[in-house]
Amino acid sequence: MNEAKRIERLIDRIGDFEPGTVSLVGAGPGDGTLVSVRGAVRLFQADVVVYDELIRRELLDLVQPEAQRIPVRARQGELADAKKQVAEVMIKHASSGKHVVRLCMGDPFALGWASEESTYLAEAGIRFEVVPGIADAVGLSATAGIPLTHRGLSRSVAFVTSHENEQQRGEAEFEALAGMETVVLTLEAGDLRFHCEGLIDAGKAASTPAAAIFGGTCVSQQTIIGTIGDIADRVAAEAIQLECTIVIGQVVRLREQLEWFERRPLYGQTIAVTRTPEQAAGLSGALLAQGAEVIEAPAIELADMEDLSQVDGVLRRIATYDWLVLTSANGVDSVFRRLQALGADSRALGGVRIAAVGTATASRLASYGVRADLVPPEAVGESLAQSLIDRSVRGRRILLLRAQVSREHVPVALRAAGAVCDDIAVYRTVCPRSLPAAFLKRFDQGDMDWITLTSPSSFVNLCTLLGADRAEALGRVKLASMGPVTTAAIQDRGYAETCEANPHNVHGLVSAIVAAVNQRSGRHDRVL
Repeated sequence: MNEAKRIERLIDRIGDFEPGTVSLVGAGPGDGTLVSVRGAVRLFQADVVVYDELIRRELLDLVQPEAQRIPVRARQGELADAKKQVAEVMIKHASSGKHVVRLCMGDPFALGWASEESTYLAEAGIRFEVVPGIADAVGLSATAGIPLTHRGLSRSVAFVTSHENEQQRGEAEFEALAGMETVVLTLEAGDLRFHCEGLIDAGKAASTPAAAIFGGTCVSQQTIIGTIGDIADRVAAEAIQLECTIVIGQVVRLREQLEWFERRPLYGQTIAVTRTPEQAAGLSGALLAQGAEVIEAPAIELADMEDLSQVDGVLRRIATYDWLVLTSANGVDSVFRRLQALGADSRALGGVRIAAVGTATASRLASYGVRADLVPPEAVGESLAQSLIDRSVRGRRILLLRAQVSREHVPVALRAAGAVCDDIAVYRTVCPRSLPAAFLKRFDQGDMDWITLTSPSSFVNLCTLLGADRAEALGRVKLASMGPVTTAAIQDRGYAETCEANPHNVHGLVSAIVAAVNQRSGRHDRVL
């Protein structure tokens, strides 16, 4: 069963929703990929999404473009009137028969963030469901490498939420908390000293280990370790004024052994991905998995040929060719778009053998249900041409479908070997109007460690978009090349590549960056 079918079956099992239903969905502790499968499906199905402003973009990308999005600021600790106003928004839309998703941080009921809102829904007779999420305290402690309970160290844990006025927490409450083996506080950094002093006054030893976690589960995560006697000073020294999670107890000592999130090979590295938005996800995801902060900065856009008659003509007579050669995943997509436009599908390729330049192109073919007959040892034109020549191409008709601007090595080599080679452009690459503002801001601040480049045109376009004023600054950023052709383009412009993928695919590119980072730091990490 292919991936699309498995996803369809999963959605069918989750089921649809009744008109006028509100789904209270927990988004998890920060990283948008930690949302539950059911939560992701509900977002996809929603007509209206009422969401906390802190929700990350990748979750909102699941929402259909035509759905209404309503940001709200009401979170735990705010006045009941604010929560009532949020509930009234949901009631209004649900009453008109729409499916409303209330997307909140963490878990809807764990700290009461959405439970108050749901009482208003119940009183109004609105049908609702609760889709659990990973509670902030649980998720953040996991990525900080601190278990909340552990044999021999802690059998009890108390979760403490913020008061509207933190100074209202009484002596009796601190005495109760002081008797717990593990205490987890969610509060503003400025309220930390008050709580630590209150616990110490109630009998908790000042030497009790404590950890302050900021930006947990995200690439910006920062964990400060100390004791309840000095953790407030340590946080103040970092000048952090954000909401944080504080874990207090002997379990904090386990972080030295169990911490994993901040030890990932690319943690602390900021890396730009210059691929098209359609192609960026695979590389971005692989870099994120290694701990990098990824900024997508497309330096290339794809477009159909202005005149598609030549492409359509060769596809109509595809059966007259012995080989179809595809040199990119983009080319694969373009071919199948044209086949669909012609009223055909993958069966039209049944009588021709297919060569794919590399595993990425072969994988894209497989997604359409077609297996490549030839994938060369290296994902470069020279290896592709030689692999075809080794199969005896003299007198064979070969159709090469690829980008409008491409290297001439493959058709030249095949024709020299006696093949009849038709080289047809099936799509073209164009330079975007501009680079994203978020990328330019980080670049201008000198806060960019790496830029990944997967084709010569992506680098040429990047230089064009950056302009002469930023040319010198580009030389101070490490450049990661997908392969020798891209490396040559970098060197032709007078720059030096820092590393080159081997093999010439996403995995090889990420591995090359990890190896380069290790070489500079003396570490010996491998791609996870």
